[in-house]
Amino acid sequence: MIISNGQFDKFVEESFAVLPEEIKSKMNNVAILVDDEPTPEQIKKVKLKPGVLLFGLFEGVGQSRRINYGPILPDRITLFRKAILSRCQTEEEVKNQITSTLKHEIAHHFGSDEVGARKASGKK
Repeated sequence: MIISNGQFDKFVEESFAVLPEEIKSKMNNVAILVDDEPTPEQIKKVKLKPGVLLFGLFEGVGQSRRINYGPILPDRITLFRKAILSRCQTEEEVKNQITSTLKHEIAHHFGSDEVGARKASGKK
């Protein structure tokens, strides 16, 4: 699927905008970014096996584990454009994958483990 970077970013903004206000209002000190693909450091950190696609990544301290949390750089949720586009055939599939990935990574931001994040994103 070929979509411009600008259009992809617009889909991310739209996906975030339609999230329930209850979720958005509880997000704290987190930036949402888009990169083409994960860095070698990110791949190593998550122990990604060759051939496995990474759609998104949460890097930081989940809210449920924040104790004596002082002023530090924001946590990061990164969506990986190339992986998402390689999996999708239509714009609707791209939008759905972005939304699912965003929900999954936000669940990690709130402190969910992988099982909880899968449930939050609508995956089994």
